[in-house]
Amino acid sequence: MSARTERKKVAAIITEYRQDSHAEVIIGRLLGMFDYTSQIDVVSLYLDQVPANDTGMALAQERGIPVYGSILDAIAAPHVGSPIHGVLLIGEHGDYPWNEKRQKMYPRRYFFEETFRALDLLELNVPIFNDKHLSFCMQDAEWIYSELKERGLPFLGGSSIPHTPQVPAYSPEKLNQVQEIFVVSWLGTESYGFHGIEVLQAAAEQRAGGETGIRSVQTLEGRSVWAAMDRGEVPEDLMMQALGSLRDVLPGHPRDHVDVPVLFIITYTDGLKGYVLQLQRFIREWGLAFREGNGEMTAARCESGMGRPYSHFEKLTQLIEQMVLTGRSPVCAERTFLTTGMINLGMESLFLGRKIESPQLCSISYPN
Repeated sequence: MSARTERKKVAAIITEYRQDSHAEVIIGRLLGMFDYTSQIDVVSLYLDQVPANDTGMALAQERGIPVYGSILDAIAAPHVGSPIHGVLLIGEHGDYPWNEKRQKMYPRRYFFEETFRALDLLELNVPIFNDKHLSFCMQDAEWIYSELKERGLPFLGGSSIPHTPQVPAYSPEKLNQVQEIFVVSWLGTESYGFHGIEVLQAAAEQRAGGETGIRSVQTLEGRSVWAAMDRGEVPEDLMMQALGSLRDVLPGHPRDHVDVPVLFIITYTDGLKGYVLQLQRFIREWGLAFREGNGEMTAARCESGMGRPYSHFEKLTQLIEQMVLTGRSPVCAERTFLTTGMINLGMESLFLGRKIESPQLCSISYPN
């Protein structure tokens, strides 16, 4: 048996494949691009959309990888002659509609439905990776999460940003008695806001006793953000500490530069408060600051890289490979379900203009 046939094989289910898409910077690495040495083989593709700037079709042809017309066929991969060992769902980018809550309606539930159907028909139980959150629809996210748990499938989801090095590095023990966490984020409210929420949760789950759930989510936009800060309801000192950890920040206060800031306020069941502030193009990376029980503040930036080839995807790709090779995920599904709920309820709060209670999230717990 050759070394190649002994390697683990995966199918990639993708919304669109073009330059700088998540598909390119993840699947591309698995195909040896960006000076990456892959430990697993991508043996089949499904492309939901093929835009004019598509690069996936030509790359697949060049590498001899079939592009199938259905998710079932891509997972069955009949040309391989043996079962695959994992499924990668990359439902990010593409020409999809937006709903009234400013959420892009990616077909992530459809991807999961067809994947589960394929696994059932093929009698497979293999790891699944899902890029970013589970769904824009909370009911769909709950269904996906329950199916993953019921089936006992190894699962890795979420953002690439929490896996980046923190600069300067700090001991996770500093988060044992954390009282407040403030994350500064940028660009799209939902798309990049989710990255910020994942940075928040990756820090929050380090507190003593692990995660205990979310009580409520509230989103403020525009002048109401600065008004809440002026009233002392939002910790301005933590925001400034987080900003101070970043590179290439414009001088002055963000209120002097950002026309429409968006602030997610997360209240945990144990009283921890989390804040994720979207600052459009005022910054170009993510940072956080937190306050311990003794009042001490710590701040760091997420070393995500500031351009192509987007180094933060290298660690994520390594974690995907680790899961496929070992059958164990380095991150529990509960984190992805929780952050999915946080961004979805955050967008609903923004749409409705009020705080949203979160009964479906208040009992989600897991150890650190």
